Amino acid sequence: MSEYRVRHAADLLGVSTDTVRRLIDTGALPATSSSGGVTMIDGAALARHARAHAAAANDPSSVGRSARNRLVGLVTEVRVDGVMAQVEIQAGPHAVVSLISADSARELGLAPGVLAVAVVKSTNVIVETPTVPEDGPR
Repeated sequence: MSEYRVRHAADLLGVSTDTVRRLIDTGALPATSSSGGVTMIDGAALARHARAHAAAANDPSSVGRSARNRLVGLVTEVRVDGVMAQVEIQAGPHAVVSLISADSARELGLAPGVLAVAVVKSTNVIVETPTVPEDGPR
């Protein structure tokens, strides 16, 4: 079972430690205290909270689709080299890089500051578990 200190939970949620403490105080995020008085948050509870409170930008399109992994954001960079273009989109805390044809980039009017939706449809997803510092999750 993974547990996180308040500081690590705040980093994972993208909020301040004060916000995490308020969530604990209001009962929105369950926590326990270790024998040493360190507040710990259950990893599964933290994951449920993160999913329930994930904030994504509204998708500007209104068409039906099969792809569910849609990241709405702003184009931050477009690099065109011959027939290909590298497009970078900042979607909330996520940076997405896509290689598309230069013609497509021009036709879509992609440039820094343009609203865009990155649609991810893949059969391969790699999952990793990072090595954490000694005071990280247990």
